[in-house]
Amino acid sequence: MDAKLSQLAALSQKDKTAGCLALLSDVLAQSNQGSAPNDLQLLVDTVVNQESVGFVVGRQVLAELVKSLSVGTIADHDLRKRIIQDTLNVLQPRTVIYEEQVNALRFQLADLLEAEEEWTEAARVLMGISLDSGSRSLPDDEKFRIYIRIIRLLLEDEDSVQAETYYNRAASLSNSTADRETLLQFKLCQARINDYSRKFLEAAMRYHELSWAADIDEEERKELLSSAVTCAVLAPAGPNRSRVLASLYRDERSSELQTYNILSKMFLDHILRPGEIKSFEQTLKPHQLARIAISSNDRLASTVDDEESSLTNTSKRTGPSTVLDRAVMEHNLLASSKIYNNITFRGLGALLDLSPGAAETMARKMIEQGRLKGSIDQVDKLIWFDGGKEEDDAQGKAGGLGDVEQTTEDTGAPLTKRWDMQIRITAANVEAIVQHLAVKGLLVTTASSV
Repeated sequence: MDAKLSQLAALSQKDKTAGCLALLSDVLAQSNQGSAPNDLQLLVDTVVNQESVGFVVGRQVLAELVKSLSVGTIADHDLRKRIIQDTLNVLQPRTVIYEEQVNALRFQLADLLEAEEEWTEAARVLMGISLDSGSRSLPDDEKFRIYIRIIRLLLEDEDSVQAETYYNRAASLSNSTADRETLLQFKLCQARINDYSRKFLEAAMRYHELSWAADIDEEERKELLSSAVTCAVLAPAGPNRSRVLASLYRDERSSELQTYNILSKMFLDHILRPGEIKSFEQTLKPHQLARIAISSNDRLASTVDDEESSLTNTSKRTGPSTVLDRAVMEHNLLASSKIYNNITFRGLGALLDLSPGAAETMARKMIEQGRLKGSIDQVDKLIWFDGGKEEDDAQGKAGGLGDVEQTTEDTGAPLTKRWDMQIRITAANVEAIVQHLAVKGLLVTTASSV
């Protein structure tokens, strides 16, 4: 190879282009491709770094090398990868001159790394592409596609922090393309970033929206719907989550999902039991099982000594330990507000498996944030729930389930009104069950004895 390069250096300037291209073809066509990486590195180093060759010849040789590599002249995956990496190392000090060829090689290297499932490394290779240089600026739609690809690669390795940085760059270019597939990928990236960032409510809405896209395969849409349900379950309890749960519960496709049982129980404000939580936990991804820290103020408030904390059957837990733990506790607290008029700190703690102080802290925060209607009586150690209209509006009416007119007798006593309403609802539910059994033919009537 050294002898051939010496002969090349002796050629006149006008013959050097043809000579370099001929030598490149010989190296690529040789039967023993094991020596190709070293030979190509010497050739590239010669055409790039020797002043006698010139960058015009260098660009033509590199363009031909890029073309040959892209069409599979070097079939072996590892050899191709090594050649591209060696070439990029040689070109590193002269990236500005050979920018177009460097970018093309980076795209090829990213493809090879992605095939090896080296997601982060592939993303870093793409990050090195110059998108806004003075000599060659890429159009906005191409930049947008590159940013989306970087985001998707980073999310494969769950690097949501860096992915969000590139998502913010892509968001400013989202109007630069009308390509449907690219925009769907962008929305999916947004949903996944919200998911990894624990913005579960926003993620659930995005996943559900994408699950209706006709351009996505049926199996993928089902997976998106399942992700929407999972994120809705993990979202903070309150009126906003109730709206999302109502939308998912009314979706006919949800009944086919593995997580439909917990979706229906959450929507209907049923208290969740440990066995149901355990089965749902097995469907979660690692980032959805992340542990959460309890603030020092909450920990202090949860461990205040009183006569109840010394009882042997009182839980010593000072707060939820995981995202799922918190979501279930908040849901059970909200569900208990639909069952009870009031509850003691100790009773709520037993329901949530928390110390009385920790149960009070959780209720106080939900009341402060407007996610629970009620008040706290610290003297009697009671939590009073404000039941009725506002919560029904948040879940039923805003969820699209419509208004139900109820005519009640004005007794002038609010607690009596609530009691009458509970009797009315219970009787209506029993009547509905009897009618359902009659339709199914499961109702057996017995003749009365004389």
